[in-house]
Amino acid sequence: MLRNMKKILSLMLLGLSLNVIAQNQAPPKNWFNLDPVDNKVNGVSTEKAYEYLKGKESKTVIVAVIDSGIDILHEDLKDVMWVNEDEIPDNGIDDDSNGYIDDVYGWNFIGGKDGQNVDKDSYALAREYKRLMPVYEGKTKSDFKKKELASFEYWEGVKAEFEKGANESAGQMQLLQNVDTQLRRFNKLFQAYYMLDTITYDVVQKINSTDQTILQGKAILSSIYEATDKGLLLDSLIYLLGKDLEQITSQAVAYDLDFDPRYIVGDDPNKLDEVGYGNNDVMGKGTDNFHGTHVSGIIAAKRGNSIGIDGIASNVRIMALRAVPDGDERDKDVANAIRYAVDNGAQVINMSFGKSYSAHLEYVYEAIEYAASKGVLLVHAAGNSAEDIDEANNFPNDYIGRKKNMSNWIEVGASDSGLDENYVGGFSNYGKRNVDVFAPGVAIYSLAPDNKYQDAQGTSMASPVTAGVAALLLSYFPDLKAEQVKDILMKSSRSLDGLNVSKPGSGEQVRFSELSVSGGIVNAAEAVKLAESMTLKKKR
Repeated sequence: MLRNMKKILSLMLLGLSLNVIAQNQAPPKNWFNLDPVDNKVNGVSTEKAYEYLKGKESKTVIVAVIDSGIDILHEDLKDVMWVNEDEIPDNGIDDDSNGYIDDVYGWNFIGGKDGQNVDKDSYALAREYKRLMPVYEGKTKSDFKKKELASFEYWEGVKAEFEKGANESAGQMQLLQNVDTQLRRFNKLFQAYYMLDTITYDVVQKINSTDQTILQGKAILSSIYEATDKGLLLDSLIYLLGKDLEQITSQAVAYDLDFDPRYIVGDDPNKLDEVGYGNNDVMGKGTDNFHGTHVSGIIAAKRGNSIGIDGIASNVRIMALRAVPDGDERDKDVANAIRYAVDNGAQVINMSFGKSYSAHLEYVYEAIEYAASKGVLLVHAAGNSAEDIDEANNFPNDYIGRKKNMSNWIEVGASDSGLDENYVGGFSNYGKRNVDVFAPGVAIYSLAPDNKYQDAQGTSMASPVTAGVAALLLSYFPDLKAEQVKDILMKSSRSLDGLNVSKPGSGEQVRFSELSVSGGIVNAAEAVKLAESMTLKKKR
């Protein structure tokens, strides 16, 4: 065990320590809504925007959230959920003839007619590997004609990435299981040895024994504590490690070539434009809907109700579209969820998900173009791999294989509060050509299922911040077109005035302006001013 301590600590620093090491100076719970000048934190100035908008009328805007499911009964969300008024609940009839039966709050594209729901799914990489393996496995370049070599080389890339990921996942799972076993073992041992209910770092440091087992436990626990948080109870460390172990276990399942939960849905996977498959359980009974609930709260948690938090947009309705499992979403579901949102009145669609492979890319592009033709704005998370997505793939997107980016698509990176000189989420993807703007995505306090509230971080949080500001603009300036909203958000974004920041992944010092097209952070107050000036010019 001691011989593997460096590996264990390396893994803990990558996983567990992210959960327990807090910023030296924690931002206010509502920091994403605050103002950089007045509040000294890099929020998007939501409250200041509403000061400018006092006395102005607003129009209800529908924002579709394509995600893991939403707790539509949450105390801070239930009053802002979209309701399909043309559908009579639970009568088993497609009253509005849109192809979806009893779609009162939206639709679940990864559920079955018997009420079951897909929880976990495989990675798109694993599905692509499985698809190509019968064609290419065991063959070499010499087996193919020159015009077929590109496809073979693509397979070689898929194979290498899959095998690396699967092996690393299996190794990490074994390592974490070993660490978990040892932590539990020494926790019980020291509780009994010292007759204590809880073990702390200070208790561990006071251990003085000649027993080699006791000394081994002291060395292991001391190293783990020093790599994470000395203030935690050992019970808490074990709990957090268990959460990481759950994630690694899910990852191992996602690499399993024999794992395919699609039978639950019961659709025809080859019929991409299929309508009506799935069910109306937008909460996703029996699955984890934390992610979608948290995202929805950022956009639209009821403002001014003295409960929980205030979302960004005050006059919106959240349309719930469940299409994202624990694993990778499928192109068919993403595209059909976009089409459903467009056809049922959404003006903004938030998409806090992504993956590195897309088997039916063209079908997703067709849906994006359909949304563009109907004037619907799509807001997408740039991803959490600390990569330059001018070079690396992050699907869905609006640029691969296209001459120019779509005018109705906003790609969002994650910014930090600015406290402790942290301005960019260290996990965030970036790209001078393909990330449009940044928005708060670190330590974001929002809704959790069962009337709870919790911090989370990721570009998954930055995207709904941006979608919320977009909805705010459309609510008060309803004549704006999708491309105008995008233009306003980018032109009104707050630059950091030539500030150098740590580039995600490498830590290299670069200008913040080099990480995105706009070079700035979304700012609601400045966006409102710009939208108002455009409206006044139009009236003249």
